[in-house]
Formats: sequence, C-alpha cells, structure tokens
Amino acid sequence: MAVGPNIKILVVDDSGTMRVMFKQILKQAGFENIVMAVNGEDGIKKVEQENPDLVISDWNMPIKDGLEFLQWLRSQETYKDLPFIMATAQADKGQQLRIMEAGGNGHVPKPFDSEQIKAGIERAFAPEMPKKANNNHRNMIDGKVELTVAHIQITDHLVLGALKHRIENGEVTPQYFELKTDKKAGWNPIQEGLENGQSDCAFVLAPIAMDLFAYDSPIKLVLLAHKNGSTFVRSRLYDPRFDSLQSFYKYKVVDIPHKMSVHHMLAHQFLRELGLKPGVPGKEAINVRFEVVPPIKMPGIMQENEDVAGFMVAEPIATKAIVGEIGNLEFISSSRWKDHPCCIVAMQDDFIDKFPEAAQEFVSLLKETGEYIEDDKIRASHIGVKFLDPDGALGLKPEVLQRVFSQPLAIKMNDLYPVIEEFDSIQRYMHDTMGIGRIIDLEQFIYTGFADKV
Repeated sequence: MAVGPNIKILVVDDSGTMRVMFKQILKQAGFENIVMAVNGEDGIKKVEQENPDLVISDWNMPIKDGLEFLQWLRSQETYKDLPFIMATAQADKGQQLRIMEAGGNGHVPKPFDSEQIKAGIERAFAPEMPKKANNNHRNMIDGKVELTVAHIQITDHLVLGALKHRIENGEVTPQYFELKTDKKAGWNPIQEGLENGQSDCAFVLAPIAMDLFAYDSPIKLVLLAHKNGSTFVRSRLYDPRFDSLQSFYKYKVVDIPHKMSVHHMLAHQFLRELGLKPGVPGKEAINVRFEVVPPIKMPGIMQENEDVAGFMVAEPIATKAIVGEIGNLEFISSSRWKDHPCCIVAMQDDFIDKFPEAAQEFVSLLKETGEYIEDDKIRASHIGVKFLDPDGALGLKPEVLQRVFSQPLAIKMNDLYPVIEEFDSIQRYMHDTMGIGRIIDLEQFIYTGFADKV
C-alpha cells in the first residue's frame, strides 16, 4: 500500500551519525515529518509527547535498547498496535526472529537506502501482505538456462565481471548457461535474493551465507570469490606525537560494511589486541563502537565526523580514500591473515540439482577467469572499471585498481578452492568470541564437487 508522505515518524538511534543518515534517507524516500530520540527511554518520552504514526528504532542502545523499547510499547494498550520497524545492524536471522516474536512489524538491516526503508515502511502498514512465492521458474534461452548472479560494486567480485566481459567479447561461449549479472545496492538485497530464491547464485560475504544456511536456506558454497582484498583505513586525525593507537581509537567509532563479515571479525581482533573493548552499544561495556554503514559512504562519513577513527572495507574504496588523502593505511587484511577467504560464491540447491552441467561450467569458467585476471593486471583494471563503475558514479580509474592489484599481499583470484578449516576459524571466532551467528555443519554447507573437477 502507498503510505502518505505526511505521517509522523519517530526515529530512535543513539548514534549522531546514524540520526543524520536516517533524516537524509527518509527525506529521499519522501518523508519529512521526522522526530528524533537518542535511546529507548527517550523514545518512550517522545512517543507520549508526539504521538507518532510509526517508530523506526535501532536495537543496540544504552539505558534502554530497541528490543526493550518495543516490548514496552506492546505492553501498553495505547501503543500495542503502533507500527514498529527495527532498523539495525543486527542483520542475522536469529535477531530478526526475535524482533518479530516481540511484536515488531518489520526489520530493515543496516546499511539501507531510501528504497529499502520505504519498502519496509509500506510493509509495516500492511502486515497482511503475503510474501511473493518463488516458484524457481527459470528462463531457457536457446536450450541454455539463464543463470542470475547477484553482486555489488567491489573488486572482490571482479572475477564475475571479467567472465561477463569474456562472454560478451566472444572469448568464451558457455554451453549450458546464459549469464545474467544483477548489480545490487548493498549486502542486504543480496541476502534477500538468496533467501527468497530470486537469485540463482550470489557473490556474498561468507558469514552472511553461513547465517542463512544456519536458518535452513537451501544454498551451498561452491567456490571462493577471491582471497584477501580488504583494508583498514585510519583517520588522518591520528597524530603519533600525541596519540597511541589505543588512545586514538578509544571512545571512537569504527565503520564496517556488515555485522556478518570478515571485516567485522578482523577489525574486532585488531582492536582487542590494542587492549580495547570493541562492540556495539548495549548491556556490556565497550570503548570502541562499531557502526554498519554503506561501504561507498565510509570515506565521506569519516572525513566529516571526527568521532569516526577508521573503517574497514573492500577495495577499491579503501585505496581510493587513501589516494584522495581522506585516510591512511592501518593494515591490509592479508597482513593479519594471509590468503584468507572473504566473499564466496553461493548457489541455490535447486539450481545445482536441476542444472548440474550449468553449475559445473560456471564454476570452471570462474576458476579459469581468476587466472585470466592474474595473468594481466592492466587488462583486468580496465575491465574492472567498466564492471564496477559502469556509469562513472564512483569516479573509478584504472590506475586505482592497478594500485590495488600491486599491493603486497594483494587480492588474489587464481586460487578459489574453499578450505573447510578456514571457515571453521571464522564461525568459531564470531560465535565464541564475538557472540554472533550459529555454528553450522560446514561439511553440509560447502560443496567442493565442482571445484574438485576443475
């Protein structure tokens, strides 16, 4: 249903940066009547004073968090039906279920854009709307199955772009599939596409796919998308004459692209080694705050906000920020974990079962294309600009990608074989130390049959 632009929306978030972003994004979505609160306790006061038509709240906040705020609203006769959306970095499936069990009308995981928040608002006012069923119908073109592969605009996904380039130039001609790439605005649409079956396959952060599998999404990891490839960028405000790294990061913000990411894990490890207590605001004491923001916005946010001490992100965003003197290099991810996995290729079980020849051929061509990239980095840089920045919105140049490829311990695409023990290291640290995610049976999640044949 269409929701009127004049509805009064109460936004509850303890982060000043996020309150500014909420206001900007809601205005882009067509909503101007916005009231702000800084935590759940303040939210209760604003609800009673302002009588909003909708509440959009963060989860992790001090004093009273978003879940406690929602539970209070549902305990009051006056507010038991007030539409409530949790917009939070708590993007894992278990937390989403807790929101709905507590009476929430929806969940919009951070980072989000204006289209996602608008869709979430419309769903909150029409909870009776059924979800679109996926009938797994796939187009057949000249006897080949159309393979829809989701991705975002990062160097980690270049092997897909290079394969698309090779197919369009006639260098290779798949026998069993027609490739359809589907560029998404962020990780959340990729997660949704895998979950609802709209994407046959996706280049996705490994912990996102592992979390979906933990809650019974029928997907398999069939190949790595790359190894290495991320960078921690430190704010230029750091002055070694006065600051230690510990004192600089203490009581500051570090931005990450997604809660369920290797970026989050590696940044957490680094900050703990400095003697700090990184995390999200809540019941446990922390002194470095993680915030989930869109990767493309990280450099600008750090440039404008002195509270942001650094960010960890995929390339080419990090190198572009360093070249632009927005920040300085803290560390390259592979300097902490050499040849680590990050993004993976996740494929629907249904596609594997119905079209095994197409799945095998796709994996084989990706492996071959990874070597194609490594063989000529200059050629790969030009292909990367066309694939990652087709409309020029990012201002990406081949020289930036060449710098990315020339770094010591740089991103690698010529060894994409998945190793179970590496994914076990990821899930154990995130579950046991960070307290997020579930432990899954990796033997069931990781299918190496296609990679074994290459």
